[in-house]
Amino acid sequence: MTPDGPAAVIVLAAGEGTRMRTSTPKMLNEVCGRAMLGHVVAAARELSPHRLILVVSDLDGQVAAYAREHCAEATLVLQERRGSWGTGHAVRTVIEHVGSIDGTVVVLFSDTPMLRGATLVSLVEAHEAASAAVTVLTATAPDPTGYGRILRDEDGQVSGIVEEADATEEQRTITEISSGMFAFDGELLADAVKRVPAAAATGEEYLTEVPAILRADGHVVGSAFCPDFEEIQGVNNQAQLASARRVLNQRLLARHMTAGVTVVDPASTWIDVGVQIEPTARICQATQLEGNTTIGAGATVGPGSLLRDTAVGAGAVVLQSVCEAAVIEPGAVLGPFAHLRRGNPQ
Repeated sequence: MTPDGPAAVIVLAAGEGTRMRTSTPKMLNEVCGRAMLGHVVAAARELSPHRLILVVSDLDGQVAAYAREHCAEATLVLQERRGSWGTGHAVRTVIEHVGSIDGTVVVLFSDTPMLRGATLVSLVEAHEAASAAVTVLTATAPDPTGYGRILRDEDGQVSGIVEEADATEEQRTITEISSGMFAFDGELLADAVKRVPAAAATGEEYLTEVPAILRADGHVVGSAFCPDFEEIQGVNNQAQLASARRVLNQRLLARHMTAGVTVVDPASTWIDVGVQIEPTARICQATQLEGNTTIGAGATVGPGSLLRDTAVGAGAVVLQSVCEAAVIEPGAVLGPFAHLRRGNPQ
């Protein structure tokens, strides 16, 4: 990867997400205290891109408002439904709006909250090391149903991606799948995306057609493998959202335990990404730590406590209590069955 990061990261955030069955846009549903879109942006920022571009369906909608508040550096591009749709159309809309981008362009989805920044770094490094026109992020799926399959030639090189609806029975047995996320040469992408055909069945323009177009032009099509299949999965319904929460919660708890925090029962402990815990603190079972809560060294929280945006001083004890935007002084003992609200010191 170039020392100063890729030229741009494009995040596709214009999908409707009707299967979530909520009034909140899909990508704004929260996972461990942060919207899914926020998780993807956080991963993208680890690349230090020159430009961050978000594709939205409404410049006055909730997603655009979230972006303006939480990622003000992003350029918002409107994808209007004009007969065609799809990921290829979304990227073509970006090119039409901002022009050809010189350098590496990474394309991501807004509903993949488990994606790690380190995986994107590996994707870009593999892409630039191979001087590829496009590099697809792949994974091995235990059940590849619904995913585009990676096609390879006799030399093992990527020859294309086939969507399940268009795959033969033999191709459907392939377990290496496309995540739908790519690193592109920006100038080659600008040309190829104009040539993506509309699918006969849906009229959509699929970005997954671009690798085959670039290969036919004689360019190198590469791949980068993600060993953790969970990481590249999108969230499309409430069950998948709950699964994503479990995965990210386990990651957060593991990070804190590695740093010296005691978590008595990780299975019943839930924590948000904004929570800070000092080493030697002890978090007991059935405890939830939310928002910007901070826990001082040697403090004990739980069992059975809920803390939201609360500061717990060093050595304090919070037993079976609910605290909301409260301040608990060092060495204080609170509970059981206390309820502190905003501004109540203890």
